[in-house]
Order: sequence, then structure tokens, then C-alpha cells
Amino acid sequence: MENQTNVTFNSLTLQLEGLNLRRDSVYPVFLFLFFSYMLIMFVNVGIVVLVFVDKSLHQPMYLLFCNLPVNDLVGNSIMAPRLLVDILRPPSERLISYYECVVQAFTTHMFGTTSHTVLMIMAFDRYVAICNPLRYSTIMTNNMVVKLTVSAWGVAFVLVGILLGLTIRLNRCRTLIMNPYCDNASLFKLSCDSVFINNVYGLTFTVVLLTASIGSMVLTYTKITVVCLTSKNKSLNSKALKTCSTHLVVYLIMLLSGFLVITLHRFPPQYSDYRKLAAILFHIVPGSLNPIIYGLQSAEICKSLSKLFRSTAVKPFY
Repeated sequence: MENQTNVTFNSLTLQLEGLNLRRDSVYPVFLFLFFSYMLIMFVNVGIVVLVFVDKSLHQPMYLLFCNLPVNDLVGNSIMAPRLLVDILRPPSERLISYYECVVQAFTTHMFGTTSHTVLMIMAFDRYVAICNPLRYSTIMTNNMVVKLTVSAWGVAFVLVGILLGLTIRLNRCRTLIMNPYCDNASLFKLSCDSVFINNVYGLTFTVVLLTASIGSMVLTYTKITVVCLTSKNKSLNSKALKTCSTHLVVYLIMLLSGFLVITLHRFPPQYSDYRKLAAILFHIVPGSLNPIIYGLQSAEICKSLSKLFRSTAVKPFY
């Protein structure tokens, strides 16, 4: 009897609701998401390769920035291919194993959390560069870059690990994921057990992460603004404005995309299509724009790209 209960209530095969598309919009949406994914792969891989190949970019700012494209690549590669396949399938065939769903949920939340922690360590780098320029090289050593990188990914791993750990302990009595891909909220909604602890930890997790993230940004940029206003060094002010505005734009894009997803999760079911769209755009928009914004604003990256294109153009083909 116990085994029968486990089979009935803890099914290892789940069904993804996916996107509710009209027949004439399936292929346009598929092509849009496919080319968006190709763009994400191309620009993010390109930025990572460029930074590691060009020795002039072996600076803390660019090495820390490389965490963002790596995060975008991992987050989108787990979500997008599966989503593209499901768009072409009828709803009844959008099946996913429970373990694959858990992995997808874990990487989804790692993507969102690591976006915050990486941008926080990048803000620290900009703070040191502008507010303590004479000590920058002694503070931002290779060892410090490694420590910041490990802390950004490590903190995210622990927070998300606890989040998913609390969810997988629950018994499941439903099998339909009301989302285009798996996330923690969709998983614990499958349970008929009490999810009070999940809600408390999820809320605490979100509040702590956003408070630390927004607080560090406000504190950092307040101090940078004070330094720029009191400094008569126009070159320093110009450089600070360019690098900090780029960082701030990337942060705001990520923050607004995340807020939209969190807000729409609290809306009634009739808004589910908007929630699904927001959940997809949360991955696609930052992943597409981050390397483009940094690439266009960074003089060093633009210079490195132009040098690469010139060397490719003059190289003879045999």
C-alpha cells in the first residue's frame, strides 16, 4: 500500500504547461526565441573568449565582468533549448522528468541569484577604483578577484540549494507545471503538504538578497557620487560616469526583469500568459543586452574588437 501511494502521489514524470500559442504564431515565436538564444550564445561566448585571449583585458573589472556572460550562458542553455522543443510539441507531449525539472529550477534560481551577487562584486570593484585609486592595485589583486568570484557563486549556490532542498522534501500530488519551464514556485505548488516553511524561507531569501543587492548599490554609488562631486579631476569624473552608468543600466535591467516575474507570480491565473512571458524575458533580455551594453561602453573592449577584426581582415585565406 505504501509503494502504491508513492507511485500515485510522487510521480517522476511531470507535464509542462508551456506557452499557450495560436497555431499561426507558433513558428514566429519559435524563430524569435531561437535567434534570441543564438544571439545570447554568440555575444556572450565572444566576450568571454575576447577577455581571456586579449592580455590588455586581464584587469579585475573585465575578469569580474566575465562572470555575467558565463552566468547568462548557463542559465539560458538550461532553459532555452527545452523551451524551443516544447513550443513545437502539442501540450500533451510536453513531459519532463522530475529530476530534470529540479535541475532546471536550480539553474534558473542560480541564474537570478548570481546576477545579483556578481553585480555586487562588480560594484565593489568600481568603488575601489574610483574612491581609492591609489590603493586599487594592492586591493584588487588576482587573489582578491578569485575570492570575490568564489564568494559570488558560493553564496548563490548555498541560498538556492536550501531553497530547492526545502521543496524536494515535499510529497507531490499534482503533475502539471504551470510555467514554460521549472522553477521553485512551480515545483512546490505541486505539493499537497504544508508549504509554510517554503514560503517563509522564500520570502526571507528574496528580502535578504534584494536588501543586500540594492543596499550595496545605493551605498556604493552614493560614495562614488560624493567623490566625483568633490573631485576636480575631469578625467576621473568622465571615466567614473562611463563605467558606472554601464554597470547601473545592466543592474536596472536585471532588477526590473526580476521584479516583474516576482510580481506576476502573485497575480490571479488569468494573468498567467503575462507571467510566462516575463519569466522568459527575464532570461533573454539581460543575456542579450549585458555584453552589448558593456561592449559598446567599454573603450578597451571596443579597441580589442577592432584590433581583432583588423587582424582577421588582413590575414590571407588559402
